[in-house]
Amino acid sequence: MQKIVPCLWFDGDAEEAAAFYVTLFPDSRIDRVVRSPADNPSMKKGGVLVVDFTLAGQKYTGLNGGPQFHFTEAVSLQVHCDDQAEVDRLWDAIEGNGGKPSACGWISDRWGLSWQITPRLLLEMIASEDRAAAERAMQAMMEMVKLDVAELQRAYDGA
Repeated sequence: MQKIVPCLWFDGDAEEAAAFYVTLFPDSRIDRVVRSPADNPSMKKGGVLVVDFTLAGQKYTGLNGGPQFHFTEAVSLQVHCDDQAEVDRLWDAIEGNGGKPSACGWISDRWGLSWQITPRLLLEMIASEDRAAAERAMQAMMEMVKLDVAELQRAYDGA
């Protein structure tokens, strides 16, 4: 059993969000929906209180806590993508479902949760021993919204 499970706070639509999220990755599913055993400040007895779900093997909990708290960019889900096709697929799915692109590979979904759709290659580039190449890749990334693997590679290579 996973010892630490991120709990994501929603305002009544945790089940809808989880149902969307599990379409994005293999090894993803809704594991359990827990209904409130009693009236509480967020809902009436019987409303969806908690949704436990798995994304790419990682457990999460969606809590319908009410309107008091909202997501910010201070916490995001970083997705390490293997190639441009995966970047495009995830980006397009989130944006097509009401998401709002930001910058540098960040996009907020329709619930306000921030995602970093990040090519693994970029992570390798910015950690490179070749600090000039790393800087070129970082500078290129800073000018992008959705990340472009080929463009990042050109910048890294100094082309």
